[in-house]
Amino acid sequence: MVFSSTVFLFIFLPLVFFLNLILPVKYRNGLLLVFSLFFYAWGEPVFVLVMLFSICMNYAFAVKLSKHTQPIRKRWLIASVIANLLLLFVFKYTNFFVENINAFFDLSIDVPQIPLPIGISFFTFQAMSYVIDIYRETAKPEHNLFNTALYISFFPQLIAGPIVKYDDIYQQIENRQINPEGVKEGIRRFIVGLGKKLIIANITGEIADTVFALELHQLNIVLTWVGAIAYCIQIYFDFSGYSDMAIGLGKMFGFDFKENFNYPYIATSINDFWKRWHISLTVWFREYLYIPLGGNRKGKNRTYLNIFIVYLCTGFWHGAEWTFLAWGIFHGIFMVLERAKIIHPDHAKAKFISRIYVLTVVLVGFTLFRAETFTQGMHMIGTLFTGFQFDPGWQTLLMDLVNPLSVLVLFTSFIAATPILRNWADGLKNHVSSLKVEGLQDIASVALFLLCLMVISTETYNPFIYFRF
Repeated sequence: MVFSSTVFLFIFLPLVFFLNLILPVKYRNGLLLVFSLFFYAWGEPVFVLVMLFSICMNYAFAVKLSKHTQPIRKRWLIASVIANLLLLFVFKYTNFFVENINAFFDLSIDVPQIPLPIGISFFTFQAMSYVIDIYRETAKPEHNLFNTALYISFFPQLIAGPIVKYDDIYQQIENRQINPEGVKEGIRRFIVGLGKKLIIANITGEIADTVFALELHQLNIVLTWVGAIAYCIQIYFDFSGYSDMAIGLGKMFGFDFKENFNYPYIATSINDFWKRWHISLTVWFREYLYIPLGGNRKGKNRTYLNIFIVYLCTGFWHGAEWTFLAWGIFHGIFMVLERAKIIHPDHAKAKFISRIYVLTVVLVGFTLFRAETFTQGMHMIGTLFTGFQFDPGWQTLLMDLVNPLSVLVLFTSFIAATPILRNWADGLKNHVSSLKVEGLQDIASVALFLLCLMVISTETYNPFIYFRF
């Protein structure tokens, strides 16, 4: 079930929301847990058992380590990390490793073809956060299995994040308030995310899919740049739109999730980009991998190695493909080069050049990220800069892709990817009464929601990129 489906918008969400309002407080967590499991089972009726197994396993690990002292607690922690990574490996990486072992050693081991449970990377990382935070004593152990289950399976952020650390939210599970202001803010935020997804991501996604489906000989510098730019727009508005919807839904139910995006395409360095892009994942890797590896406390060379390991793992976390691994390595190299001051991008007097540098690096990286194979990705990257061979009829395809609607959407996305509108709205508050600003926001939200309904009623193309992960 996706947030932009009619089933979710007109049946699931209204039902859960109003039942949550009318039920006594003590039953609300149980209600949300039941509907969260139903939400996941709607698309994954079998693999909901995998998630339930993960929940029970991590609850048991947390209980065990909370009852012991060092070094036994540490042993239970290590066991929990190994068990979680093993679960992730079995479902996400077994096929990849068997296929590559066959290729490298000329073997013929049967590839098991294990299906990938939706969102397993997200709920596994949340489960690991739970046990690690209990071990670090930054949060209190949860003795109620159902509350632990709700933390891991809560439907707004279950499928594609943001990854919510346990120590950020454990107090809200038992002590949260639902108030009209929060509900109103949540609805507005949800509609913004829905608009990002349906109006911008879906349209640019069709452009990207068309270009990336072309035969390599059909590509040229113009078409490849159009496809790469379209994909950069699609993945940002698809993923940030989903995060907006998750954050908005959380507010409607009394939860405050941290921001997951902060205008990453205005970044002035790759380091700055990763402080703005998929923030919850960046924070997770920093706190649970980079710092435990030693962070920057063991000298320059060790710091560079730790950075590289983090981004290698970041790439592999996204999927069992060489393209994802190469994408992570690519970003890791630039992070190390910036840390070593070999590249000095973030200069106050040259922000425009710095942003061009970041956008170029990010676009090249996402071209590889989107490619079906490493070979296709490398060919397309080469075509971005040297593709001056033009097959007959390429102009016709270009005109089909760059039509008036797509041009309007592209222009809108360029504005929406910057804080221009937010700054304008903030400035408006200084000249117009708060009541009028509220009214304008309500009108804009209603208009955007109606536009989204029009798109839903006519559009059949509605993928979510991060369902793959």
